[in-house]
Amino acid sequence: MTFELSPEHEQFRRSVRDFAQAEIAPHAAQWDREHHFPTDVVQKMGALGLMGLTAPEEYGGAGLAGEDGGFTSLCLAIEEIGRVDQSMGITLEAAVGLGINPILTYGTAEQRDAFLPALVAGEKLAGFGLTEPGAGSDAGATSTKARLSDGQWVVNGAKQFITNSGSSITSLVTVTARTGERDNGKAEISTIIIPSGTPGFTAEKAYDKLGWHASDTHPLSFEDARVPEANLLGERGRGYAQFLATLDDGRVAIAALAVGCIQACLDMSLEYAGERQTFGGPIGRKQGVAFQISDLQVMLDASRLLTYRAAAMKDAMDSGSSVSTKDFKQAAAVAKLYATESAVTATRIATQIFGGYGFMEEYPVTRFYRDAKVLEIGEGTSEVQRMLIARGLGLPVE
Repeated sequence: MTFELSPEHEQFRRSVRDFAQAEIAPHAAQWDREHHFPTDVVQKMGALGLMGLTAPEEYGGAGLAGEDGGFTSLCLAIEEIGRVDQSMGITLEAAVGLGINPILTYGTAEQRDAFLPALVAGEKLAGFGLTEPGAGSDAGATSTKARLSDGQWVVNGAKQFITNSGSSITSLVTVTARTGERDNGKAEISTIIIPSGTPGFTAEKAYDKLGWHASDTHPLSFEDARVPEANLLGERGRGYAQFLATLDDGRVAIAALAVGCIQACLDMSLEYAGERQTFGGPIGRKQGVAFQISDLQVMLDASRLLTYRAAAMKDAMDSGSSVSTKDFKQAAAVAKLYATESAVTATRIATQIFGGYGFMEEYPVTRFYRDAKVLEIGEGTSEVQRMLIARGLGLPVE
């Protein structure tokens, strides 16, 4: 059995590749050096329609339903953008998967009308506030609190590592917060929309990160930040479940970003192996190099197929097919685990092939090497993915 993309998907891939080569590739190294977040290029991605691939036409989106492969299209776009710049790849992934989709999936008609058109157009960005200083993989340990007072939510707490949360075009963040206590004594966690500029809401100084230098990432603080009661996103007490479902989709999208990274490593290694001369010939003649490049191809093919399979399952679910949520969750975790760990290995191999030049910032392989590590951490660490896979196999792992 083979898996092939439709002609429409292949044409779409080529269009995104052309955009990435023209608008992103020539500037990625400079953005990385300067830690510059290029809002103009982000908005160009929106103008190209990349933010609205999974959104309905009424909000300015492409209206690609499940049977049209909308989620697969998003993964292809993330892969192609990530092939030239991982920072812009994660910006797109977070803009759609973590910014738009929660409001699209759980928002009221009023919330969608108020926020989605600008987000779908790429004019604005939204952040996804889940992780806290004491609640990363253990998201149930959320300590941020929100209480109702005179028809307003009063939010106090802090979030960290939040993408697209403090840029000049960020319009809002959605945050999980404890809004009460259940009968069993466990926290009631809900999701609240907090617009940028809300008094008491501060996007702190951007992080100085190992990689993803051109992406926008901040810690957030909330000190009696007040928003209307109507800013509750989805059902009260369902915030934790909503964000877990959001992360399932995000894991496939991160796998797509990892596929772009592996493809870049293969491209760079092939070119360098054909140009670099040692002992009277190109280094690609040496088995030690040729075999490593062969391993890159194997990792790329396997990662891509796992990612496309999971994306196709998501599209099938959205179109009402019989694919179960359990099977999709398992496929998402498998794709995320394998592709991201392969990406880290691929950057190590590519750097080794470049030798001393691989340690020099003038070569893009160094940027991909730095960018890759976080792929094993964000949207569920490798350890969390292994736990989810084991549970899917019926093992009672904690």
